[in-house]
Amino acid sequence: MTDRTDPATPPPRREPAGFAPSRRGLLGAGAAGLGLAASSAALSSAALAQSRASTEAGMAGASATNPGPQNVPLGTMLPDSGMPPVSDHGSVKQFWSSMSLAHRRIQRGGWARQVNVTDFPISKDIAGVNMRLEAGGIRELHWHAADEWAIMLTGTARITALDYDGSPFVKDVKAGDLWYFPQGLPHSIQGLGPDGCEFLLVFDDGTFSEDDTKLISDWLIHTPREVVAKNFGVGVDALKPFDAIPPEGRYIFPAPLPPALAQDAAAMTASHPMSKIDFAFGLTDMKPTKEDANGSIRVVDSRNFTISRNVAAAYVVVKPGAMRSLHWHQNADEWQFWISGKGRMTLFANHSDARTIDFNPSDVGYAPATLPHYIENTGTEDLVYLEMFKAPVYQDVSLNNWIAALPPELVKQHLGLSDATLAAIPKDNLGIVPPGKG
Repeated sequence: MTDRTDPATPPPRREPAGFAPSRRGLLGAGAAGLGLAASSAALSSAALAQSRASTEAGMAGASATNPGPQNVPLGTMLPDSGMPPVSDHGSVKQFWSSMSLAHRRIQRGGWARQVNVTDFPISKDIAGVNMRLEAGGIRELHWHAADEWAIMLTGTARITALDYDGSPFVKDVKAGDLWYFPQGLPHSIQGLGPDGCEFLLVFDDGTFSEDDTKLISDWLIHTPREVVAKNFGVGVDALKPFDAIPPEGRYIFPAPLPPALAQDAAAMTASHPMSKIDFAFGLTDMKPTKEDANGSIRVVDSRNFTISRNVAAAYVVVKPGAMRSLHWHQNADEWQFWISGKGRMTLFANHSDARTIDFNPSDVGYAPATLPHYIENTGTEDLVYLEMFKAPVYQDVSLNNWIAALPPELVKQHLGLSDATLAAIPKDNLGIVPPGKG
């Protein structure tokens, strides 16, 4: 893959893609690409079938049969749990969850669902919220006790914020864009036409819950009205509209579409200049950090998205049959959100413990810091997923890179590999490796 060496240089504009399930994915495909995808998918399917056949063959007699009650749809989605590879061993903490299992809080104007440490005990550092707003729907003015990183999955939205110096910020964001609101900074999100938006929110605290956010309406209706009136410099009668606010605040609610962005910006800057901080980032506008025929990786952290001081991310596209190479992360746990496609991951957890789990769109995965793993595309379309970290910068260690940097004799003493095998191992941290040779 080709590394991007100057993240500060503005990259050429690219159209967003891959954020909703699509056969094209982020990179698209020409005739050669389609041929590669087809052959890769065949190799991947054959390898998986051979792996499972070997597992079954290794079982004595009827040991692996399961004639009792089964959740067939779940078993179909997670075949490596029911018939794991022979390399799986011992007991590994559950590192799979799914937004599709989470309760949806549906209100007029949109909905939200979340996965945090309560539902997913291994996820101590990060919590995730998936939210949808209809056109005009508002996630009301609020703030958090955690930093908020977000990616737009579909549609468009208007976001507002107030910076550290009291200056306003407003911007329209599209599918593929990010935003970041540090702890305590107030902000809002409103869905735009024609169909609103859906996005993923990531918080740098595994205990975070959407139910505990500070809402402007909830706060003010639970403050004595004479106090609020005094603060606003108006009479108590001016606060009569508070009677229509639900006792728990608005949270998500419907509203007319906002005026043009320029009109909102003019109104917001009537008293204060626009913030010099850009709280948004065009993920699909940046050149991939690594890219070749097997996929791409876009790394976004505090080095190229300055305000994102506590969360680092990688947006990964893996072609059919290809694989995010064997690696680990030295500085933070990895929280994953699977956007489209399907794949599997084996997590090695020391003491001979390893487990393989399959993943599908809307699933959430987790790999604790320093535990090695990979992500293999086991489907027939591009696999697109996020790697998220509670860290200012993205870091990883590549097994291939490490082996190539060691004395060959030392490696051979450990693993018994031949000179030919050592010569074939990629020498760099490619990020994504091609389909296997069988």
